[in-house]
Amino acid sequence: MGFGVSVVIPCLNDAGPLEACLRSLADQLEPPDEVIVVDNGCTDNSAEVARRFGARVVAEPAPGIPAAASAGYDAAAGHIIARCDADSVLPPDWTRRIAAAFSREPGLAAVTGNGRFYALPRPAAVVLSALYLGSYYLAAGAALGHAPLFGSNMALRRSCWLEVRDEVHRSDSGLHDDLCLSFHLGPLRRIRLDPRLAAGMSPRAIASRSSLVLRFRRAFHTLSVHWPEQAPARRWQARLAAGRTLPANRRRQSA
Repeated sequence: MGFGVSVVIPCLNDAGPLEACLRSLADQLEPPDEVIVVDNGCTDNSAEVARRFGARVVAEPAPGIPAAASAGYDAAAGHIIARCDADSVLPPDWTRRIAAAFSREPGLAAVTGNGRFYALPRPAAVVLSALYLGSYYLAAGAALGHAPLFGSNMALRRSCWLEVRDEVHRSDSGLHDDLCLSFHLGPLRRIRLDPRLAAGMSPRAIASRSSLVLRFRRAFHTLSVHWPEQAPARRWQARLAAGRTLPANRRRQSA
């Protein structure tokens, strides 16, 4: 691929969905250079499934996706670190699109994409996916001053991760790791939302009221942790100020 793409998958007792995810990665038109499955205390055969598909298993005993994702990013060797969930299903052009995005834009720090719920009737999947992700991108984008990363479908430069790895709240299992990383990448790095970068996502995120309540609770906790130092007004002010100092072509690219 030229860039070296590492795919990181945090995992906790998701052997069945993980197999489907790894199969979709094995079917990529341009396979990733490595796949890292982070064993976050699995008691099922997730690690065995990962090794069967040739993935490297990294153990992270500290509980929570923030710790698991960070351990995977630390272990990644590729210049580009892609991230999905154990229950994500990726289209065959996923890694190709990620590599192309960073090739086209040397100043791109991270790219994120859309998702569609699988295992639902198509009309319901389209509507619910749009509502779920649309509300996330709108609300989180307003808080951040730029597009947020979506953990089921994202990638960032390893160099950017190395710059912020000591700042992210990897030991706080109660927050959304993708939103936390978005905060620390900051309004001055370029994060692009690519609607064509697609991924299948599990409908269990919206399967019950308790699942939705948990996600909202984590979202508010993530905001409360970051806002004392990175309030929306301050982030928007920094982004707008930076935009005024860029040449016209760079200004269009950073939007």
